[in-house]
Amino acid sequence: MGQEISQAAFTEEDFERFASRLNAETDQLEEWFASARFATAEPTVGFELETWLVDPQMQPAPKAETLLAGLDDPLVVAELARFNVEINGAPVPLRGASLTRLAEALTRTLERCNRVAAGLGTRLMMIGILPTVLPEHLTLEAMTPRLRYQALNQRIFSLRRGLPLGLVIDGHERLELTRHDVMLEAAATSFQIHLRVTPETAARVYNASKIISGLMVAISANSPYLFGRDLWSETRIPLFEQAVSIGGPILQERVNFGFRYAECSIMETFRANLDRYPILLPARLEDATHSLPHLRLHNGTIWRWNRPLLGFDPDGRAHLRIEHRVLPAGPTVVDMVANAALYLGAVSDLAQQDEPPERRIPFAQSRVAFYRCARDGLDAEIQWLDGHQQPVVQILREDLVPRAARGLRRLGVDPAEAQYWLGIIAGRVRNERTGSSWQRQWVAQHRRDLSDLTAAYLERQRRGTPVHEWV
Repeated sequence: MGQEISQAAFTEEDFERFASRLNAETDQLEEWFASARFATAEPTVGFELETWLVDPQMQPAPKAETLLAGLDDPLVVAELARFNVEINGAPVPLRGASLTRLAEALTRTLERCNRVAAGLGTRLMMIGILPTVLPEHLTLEAMTPRLRYQALNQRIFSLRRGLPLGLVIDGHERLELTRHDVMLEAAATSFQIHLRVTPETAARVYNASKIISGLMVAISANSPYLFGRDLWSETRIPLFEQAVSIGGPILQERVNFGFRYAECSIMETFRANLDRYPILLPARLEDATHSLPHLRLHNGTIWRWNRPLLGFDPDGRAHLRIEHRVLPAGPTVVDMVANAALYLGAVSDLAQQDEPPERRIPFAQSRVAFYRCARDGLDAEIQWLDGHQQPVVQILREDLVPRAARGLRRLGVDPAEAQYWLGIIAGRVRNERTGSSWQRQWVAQHRRDLSDLTAAYLERQRRGTPVHEWV
């Protein structure tokens, strides 16, 4: 959930000062877009992976602080809860065997993490929602001791005027409860893809990311169970949206799919951040306006499912990334990298079509498709680019996978590399098997013992075979 800050309580003067600097930095960013001030470089891909720590009983293990101290790795950092850690992947140029390099780097990091975790009697686990997590695990006592998290919790409930959060999810079963903190968010863990783009292509890539978000959720779903209830194929979606709700107008909700496509420039999204979203963390930052720290901190408290990010190269020049946040963690490294291959290839192809696909499918339909796919997974039917309702598996098989192959080829990814990673997606489509469907099938064949389910899942994850081959 982003960078650390130096205080947890704020004054009215802090809000006024931060708002003034946020306004100035937003204007400065707009000038950068107008004057072509961004670094130029080939596309790169990186990632963030949120994982769980589990004990031998398959319960959340709040030992992340000790694990991080033992690792001493700047790419492995704290998350909201003491039983979660975040692994960051250094970006690589998107060409040649880049996907294999990502997989190898992530595998090495996970092996190193698990060696340290074993000494603590724990293991890392990659899954959208840990089946064994319970409300009593998600308390303020489990919050990682970082001022940022304390401040976010306080500020969200200040905006809610002290009213509790309500969580209501209707799926195969129904879950309804209330909470007085933001710790529900810690139950949702994801695999986030970062794609470096140019200012000229950013809006097209951003729109294409939204258009395929439903299909990406359907083929990657890995979160059917929460607090013992069978809910959506990707329950992480409604969970995260409601876990940090400020309870105000829907246009101000911090986790959302968005409300329209970018029309001309991705700058429209940064301007909307200023105009629409209340400041959550008016931290006192260094007055280094050349790096736009207030704008980046504010953007980091708005968790769109597809989000533009501003970064800086070692030489100080700014660059843009699109962060695709819809994917759950797991089931395996190869599954996650295959998901990345599908996303990267598909958005590349769509963003370079002569006729922008956002002209062919209304934004409202892309939004409907996203939530329908999160709920129903590969059983969903959605409207696609031809204007017709089609089964998701048909769209994936006949359009998105071949489209991704074209996009990867255009990016310069090795043909054998693209064929291997997209072959994993094709196998998932052919077998209609995702992490979510495997979990439900396991429960149907055995019984709803979520500790046994978690142990069976973790053993298969350890073997590393893609989920469509799991039995």
